[in-house]
Amino acid sequence: MAPTSTPQTPFGRVLTAMVTPFDAEGALDLDAAQRLAVHLVDAGNDGLVLNGTTGESPTTTDAEKALLVRAVVEAVGDRAFVVAGAGSNDTAHSVELAQAAAKAGAHGLLLVTPYYSKPPQEGLYRHTVRVADATELPVMLYDIPGRTAVALETETIVRLAEHPRIVANKDAKADLGAASWVMARTDLAYYSGDDMLNLPLLSVGAVGFVSVVGHVVTPELRALVDAYSAGDVAKAREIHQGLLPVYTGIFRTQGVILSKAALAAQGLVTGTLRLPLIEASDEQIAQLRQDLAAGGVQL
Repeated sequence: MAPTSTPQTPFGRVLTAMVTPFDAEGALDLDAAQRLAVHLVDAGNDGLVLNGTTGESPTTTDAEKALLVRAVVEAVGDRAFVVAGAGSNDTAHSVELAQAAAKAGAHGLLLVTPYYSKPPQEGLYRHTVRVADATELPVMLYDIPGRTAVALETETIVRLAEHPRIVANKDAKADLGAASWVMARTDLAYYSGDDMLNLPLLSVGAVGFVSVVGHVVTPELRALVDAYSAGDVAKAREIHQGLLPVYTGIFRTQGVILSKAALAAQGLVTGTLRLPLIEASDEQIAQLRQDLAAGGVQL
């Protein structure tokens, strides 16, 4: 059973793009995944996004992705939305991933814009509709041209918003003007996919976050969105500014590297990653401790 949603907040407001825990040998660690999932929900997350960029989806197998979804759904039940990444640059493969995620119990799908192939907008549209038609799950688009090389243009998103199961967009395009136009013309729920822009995106109509720094500052993110929603913009800005060292620190290198380093320091997961990603160096961990401490987080 999925948690209760509304059209305005179909996946809640605060979601963390969860890392995929591995053991010291690099194998999928489902026990650690369940412990981490419960920890994040206890901290205040409305949802968890699995098998995304921060979940090292390019280097996990289809079977591992399904096992992870099933384990996390088992751990958190209806306490949080479990949104499964199902996007790739191969439409047929994305359909298979979506169907496997649905079978494993996911409450929604995250569909990244197809990468590397650089398809035209009509190709992006047809790809997304094909995957959205493959299950009954609600869909969150994921627009991140810095990784995919192709952005979803405003007119394409407006067309996709007509699909009954495409209900949200994780925006990592860093274009507040484009986001504003889409929100003015559709009912899509917008989620910030760029932590530094969490507050700016709220200011133009976003409803919440799909966050990487949520691994370590979920309560603060919850306080930020709650303050803004209550009309206390000054308080929201104060929280935002207090989080700036955390936003900067986690992304001094690839976000999953330092997220896992922070979680390892807290005893929640190992710092193990799969190549081509590599573990944080001692120097990077020392800098991370300084950055997080400046943002009120002690490792």
